Amino acid sequence: MSNTTGTESRRGRRSLGSAGLGQALRAAIPPVLVVLLLLVLAVPAALLVAPGFVAPGATVAAAPVPAWQQLPATVSAPQVLAPLQQSAPVPTPSAVAAQVDPLLATDGGGTFTGMVQDASTGQVLFDRGGSEGRVPASNLKLLTSAAALRTLGPDHRFATKVLRGPAPGQVVLVGGGDVLLGAGESRPEQTLGHAGLATLAAQAVDALRAAGTTGEITVLLDDSLFTGPALNPAWLAGDVEAGEIAPLYPLALNSARFDPAVTTGPRPQDAAMAAAGEFAARLRAAGAGAGLTVAAGVERAPGTATAAGAAVQAQPVVLAEVESATVAEQVDLMLQVSDNYLAETMGRMAALATGRSGSNDGATAAVVAEAGAAGVATDTIKLADVCGLALGNQVSARQFTDVVRAMTTGADARLRGALDGFPVGGLSGTLDTRYGDAGTAGGAGLVRAKTGTLNTVLALSGYVVDADGRLLVFSFIGNGLTPGAAGNKQALDRAATVLAGCGCR
Repeated sequence: MSNTTGTESRRGRRSLGSAGLGQALRAAIPPVLVVLLLLVLAVPAALLVAPGFVAPGATVAAAPVPAWQQLPATVSAPQVLAPLQQSAPVPTPSAVAAQVDPLLATDGGGTFTGMVQDASTGQVLFDRGGSEGRVPASNLKLLTSAAALRTLGPDHRFATKVLRGPAPGQVVLVGGGDVLLGAGESRPEQTLGHAGLATLAAQAVDALRAAGTTGEITVLLDDSLFTGPALNPAWLAGDVEAGEIAPLYPLALNSARFDPAVTTGPRPQDAAMAAAGEFAARLRAAGAGAGLTVAAGVERAPGTATAAGAAVQAQPVVLAEVESATVAEQVDLMLQVSDNYLAETMGRMAALATGRSGSNDGATAAVVAEAGAAGVATDTIKLADVCGLALGNQVSARQFTDVVRAMTTGADARLRGALDGFPVGGLSGTLDTRYGDAGTAGGAGLVRAKTGTLNTVLALSGYVVDADGRLLVFSFIGNGLTPGAAGNKQALDRAATVLAGCGCR
């Protein structure tokens, strides 16, 4: 009974807060104070609605902007990772071996070799057959990257030119090593498609019109910068048919792909002629309003190109020119997506830069020589190509850790241009879908490494900062592996992950 009475009593008091409250106030407050209260409330309300009644053109003084809404006078300093400290402790080899060795177990047949070094001192922290020559798969692109950066320089660009032809009415499209051409307008913010054939064609039309050229134009192609077989006999026919690689030429659209968005499947077998045909079409469209027509079909120009890519005349007249993304940007793309065609092109351009022929033999010789110049012992390196697709390549884990050391801490600053291209575990490139399970999640965002994959080969070479702040470089290579066995990639990733979490002392 008391509980019920109490509840009802509380309900009655709450009802006073609506209609009863107004009656109580009128009874308790004198009329004059009520009027004053209404005036106080009315003034701010009037300020809110007044702008709607101001005549057009009239101005109303703006209220001062509160300090918290104003732009800051200074910008806060960016928050970045602290630089590495040389005082960070170096892991002990026995502790590293205890962590890594059990994880490098194959799933089925084959064997893993591996090497871990302290990047600063070169001290070997783990060595399982690290000096043994192995088929490296696409880890070989690390050596090719070093060669390109050393010989060409990180800021170098490849030029694709249009020259006045040897006969009236002819123009010559000259390949200068850019295989990342786009069909449309140049896109300066991109690496693939940085130089566009539509832009090149528009420039050529402007130059022809300025020279008073009219009538029909014939397009010739000069792709003689590269020599030797366009298709390496060391590549398996099945890999060529699957589109892993294609015949090499010094100009191509989309790294010799039909569609830049489709990076698998068959490729054009004459990428230079495909690019020349696209250029002729763009020239035809651009010249339609300038009194120019373009003959159907493209022919290869007679003569031999010089290393600079100008050949059909003693003093060729350049009508138009577009430049590629920088070598450093192309190296980044090559490492991120493991582009075989781009790697082979980089090898040939490095060969030309060192006075060698633009052939496979020139490319392999240049890559080995530049690895040696970067501090890598090269006496046991054997190369059949420079992209890693050939099974005849032999490179050791030690040679890879040495080149990664040169890139991260070596004296040649040009090699730093490769570091952005290393895929990041769980985030980018060929590692974007890895490092997501319980055994490898600790390496996500921390492991930075180049992958390598062939039917019976897996490799992973890169660098990581351990839990104590020490920069470590590593290389793990599996040969003779059971094709498709899932545990082998996991073994590589887990080994790299324990390095990232290592307080190995």
